[in-house]
Amino acid sequence: MKQLNRTTVKSFILLGLSTIPHLQAIIYIITLSGNVLLIVVVRLSSHLHTPMYFFLTNLSFIDICFSSTIVPKLLVNTLSQDKSISFIGCASQMYFSLALGATECITLAMMAYDRYVAICNPLRYQIIMNKKLCVCLAAFSWIVSFLNAVIHAAFTFQLPYCKSHHVSHFFCEMPPLFKLSCQDTFFNEVAVYISGGIIALCSFLLTIVSYFRIITTILKIRSTNGRYKAFSTCASHLTVVSLYYGTIMFMYLRPRNSYSPDRDRAIAILYTVVTPMLNPIIYSIRNKDVKGTIKQKFSRIVNE
Repeated sequence: MKQLNRTTVKSFILLGLSTIPHLQAIIYIITLSGNVLLIVVVRLSSHLHTPMYFFLTNLSFIDICFSSTIVPKLLVNTLSQDKSISFIGCASQMYFSLALGATECITLAMMAYDRYVAICNPLRYQIIMNKKLCVCLAAFSWIVSFLNAVIHAAFTFQLPYCKSHHVSHFFCEMPPLFKLSCQDTFFNEVAVYISGGIIALCSFLLTIVSYFRIITTILKIRSTNGRYKAFSTCASHLTVVSLYYGTIMFMYLRPRNSYSPDRDRAIAILYTVVTPMLNPIIYSIRNKDVKGTIKQKFSRIVNE
């Protein structure tokens, strides 16, 4: 194989492009439509201006950006049969996907904390989860995640790519890029584990602790209807958490010798394409307030 050094690699070739671009396009359109609709509904309805919906619209905005970082380039490359992506384009794609992925992890943990306060401290909910705290928590998630992504992007794209420039993936991600370097990537992989431990695992543990307290509180409710109502406010979030954290942890927190291109592409499809599409659907289907508001707005438009 022709040897390439860091200075001659001006682009990468993405080998894992989709064989069903039309389905990807449909999913992307559904993702944009669903998340934009959810944001608009929340913004137009004053009774939905609560901390829970503040974080939910933040999550929808993250999903829109996350999908837009990966899917449009994937569709263009697939339809044009041009599998290349520039060095700068690859670095930018990896940076934003890492940053937005970490932001979603932290946001999901904050949503779990919000549910904990709402169920375990209902009388103090409005005092604790005030507007200032919500904005600070959201800003914290964005700042920490984008700073973390800077470190990984800098370390990854300083590696000498002298083995190949053919990436066995449909977008630029760290594990397949590490495979192309002729330099030992142990340091980079340790950095991934450390940041994964600090961000993903800490967020996951906060979610687990919050739900442990929530479940303990719900079990103390005597009426079956009361327990059902309390748990139903968390069911959507639990579903999203299970989908997202499960795929992220499988992708990044595992032994280095377990890398499998085909399996990892399938897992990556879940958290980059499918999950952002499902999030607004899951929250809308299980949320009476959102469904009621959508029906009300739609009926008003039809009657006019």
